[in-house]
Amino acid sequence: MQIAQKWLAEKTNQLVLFLLVGGLLFRSFLAFSVYPTFDEAYYYLYSLHLDWSYFDHPFLVALTTGFGPWLTGGVVSQFTIRMGAIICYTGSLLLLYLTSKRLFSAHAANLTLAIATICPIFQVTFGILSLPDSPLMFFWSASLYCAANEFFRQPGNQESCSSNLYVPSYRLAILGILVGLACDSKYHGFVLGVGLIGFCLTSPRYRCVVRSPWAWLGLSLFIITISPIVFWNIQHDWVSFRFQSERAVPKSGYNLLSVVSVFFLGIAYLFPTIGFPLWWVSLRQAVSRTNELFYQKRKDLDASVLLILWVSLPIIFGFTFIGGYRQILPAWTMPGFWGTTLLLGQQAVIWQEKSKRSVRRWLLGSGIAVSSMLLIVLLQITTGIMQKPSQYALMGGFLPPKNDPSTELIDIEQLRRGFAESPVLSAALHNSSFIFTNRYYLGGPIAMSLKPLADTPITCFDIGKDLRGFAFWSKPGQWLGKDALYITTAPFNLRKDLMANYRSYFSSFNEIETIPIRRGGVVINVVYVYQAKTLLKPYPRSYGI
Repeated sequence: MQIAQKWLAEKTNQLVLFLLVGGLLFRSFLAFSVYPTFDEAYYYLYSLHLDWSYFDHPFLVALTTGFGPWLTGGVVSQFTIRMGAIICYTGSLLLLYLTSKRLFSAHAANLTLAIATICPIFQVTFGILSLPDSPLMFFWSASLYCAANEFFRQPGNQESCSSNLYVPSYRLAILGILVGLACDSKYHGFVLGVGLIGFCLTSPRYRCVVRSPWAWLGLSLFIITISPIVFWNIQHDWVSFRFQSERAVPKSGYNLLSVVSVFFLGIAYLFPTIGFPLWWVSLRQAVSRTNELFYQKRKDLDASVLLILWVSLPIIFGFTFIGGYRQILPAWTMPGFWGTTLLLGQQAVIWQEKSKRSVRRWLLGSGIAVSSMLLIVLLQITTGIMQKPSQYALMGGFLPPKNDPSTELIDIEQLRRGFAESPVLSAALHNSSFIFTNRYYLGGPIAMSLKPLADTPITCFDIGKDLRGFAFWSKPGQWLGKDALYITTAPFNLRKDLMANYRSYFSSFNEIETIPIRRGGVVINVVYVYQAKTLLKPYPRSYGI
C-alpha cells in the first residue's frame, strides 16, 4: 500500500493512471452502447465452434470474443463479446508505456501513452471491437517490450553488458513464445517475427543471436506455439494460408492513385493531427537509419530506433504498396503505426523543450476532438441524430436512412424481442432443426440474438458459395429431410435469384414474419423470416477462394 501511495504521489504516475483508467472507462461505455459489427458477431460464432484454427484467422480471437459470455455465464451482448478486447487493449497500452520508458524515458513514455490513448482507430480497432487485432496488439506489444528488455538492458543490471558486448539471454526463448502467440492472433504476427530477425541481422552487435542456444530454443518454442494453426491447415489442405496469401497476389494492374488513397485514408483513421506526425517521424527516422546503415554508425539510442522501424515499417509500407492493386482495410497497417507511436512520443519530448504549451494544446485538442467525434458517431448509430427523419434528429437531420451504411448494423436486442414476442416465430424456432442465412456475416448477429431463446444451429447457404467458416462447422448432408428457418435482411429479400435458388432445395419455402428494426422511431431495416420445409438435397460447399 505504501509503495502504491508513493508511486501515485508523482504527478507523472497520476497521469499514467488517469489515461489507463479513464481510457478503459470511455472504451467500456462505447463498447456497451454500439451495436455489434458483422465481423465481431461472426467471431462470436468462432467461440461456439472452438477449434485449433479457422478459415479466416487463427484461434485466439475465438477466446477473446468468448471470454465475456463465458465469464458471465452465457450472457451474450455487444458488451460481453468485447470484454476480452477491452482488457487486452489496456494491457497493450501498459506494455507500450513500459517499452517507451525502457527505450527512451519516463517523459517519452507518458507522451506515447497519451498519443496511443487518443488515436481513434487504435481505440476502436484494438480496444473496443472484438477483432483479431486485439490479441494481436497485446502480444505484439509484449514481444516489443520483451525485445527492449533483451537488447537494451538497464545499466547496473547484473545481466547488462558493456557498450560493445551483447550476450543473449533466456528472454529470447520468451520472445519466441510471444511472437508465436501474436501469430496465433493474426497472421500479421509473422511479419513481426521477420522484423525482429531483420533487426538482429542488420545490427552488428546483435548478430550473435543466430548462434545463441537461447535463440534456437526460442525458435523451437515459436514452432510449438503456432502448431495449432499449422495442424489445422494441414488437416484442411492449407486453406487458411492459401486464402490469406492469395490476397497479396495482384489480380489487376497497379494504380498509384489507390496508393495515395490508402495513404490519406490511413491518416484520416489515425486522425490528421496524429496521422501526419506519425508518417513524418517514420519517414524521417527511416531515412536517417538508412544513411547510418551505409556508414555503420549506431549508438544505443539509434539501435532502439532501428528496432522500432524493423517491426513497424514492413507493415506500413507493405500494405500501403499492396493498396495499389487491391482494397486495403485501414486496420491492416495499424500495427506498424502502433510501433512508430514510440518514435512520435520521443519526438514530442523534443517539441516540448521548445514549447510545452504547444504540445499540451496538440494532445488536449486532439483528445477532445476525437472523443467528441466518437460520441457523435455513437449517437448517430444508436439514435440517428443526423438521420432524416428521426425523433432525435438535431435540426431536423439531413441523412436519409438509405444513404447511411450504419443502418445495416443489426440491433440484436430488437431482433431478440421480435422473436420472443411473436408466437409464430417462437413456435417456428423451436420446431426447426436449423437456421440459415444468405451471407456468412449475417449469421453472427442472428446467433447473438437467438442464443437465449434457442440453441438451434446456424449455417449459411450462399448462392455465391462464400461460406467462410460455415463450410467447416457442419456437414453437407447433416440436415437432409429437416425443416429450417431462413433469416435475411431487406437488401437481400428482393433478390429473386436467391428465392428461386432456395425453393429448389426445399419442398416449400414461405415467408412467415417480418421484424422491423427501428432507430429514432423510424424503420431503417427489416428482418425477414421464412419457413423452409424439408431440405431435399445438400447445399454446395465452398471456401470462398
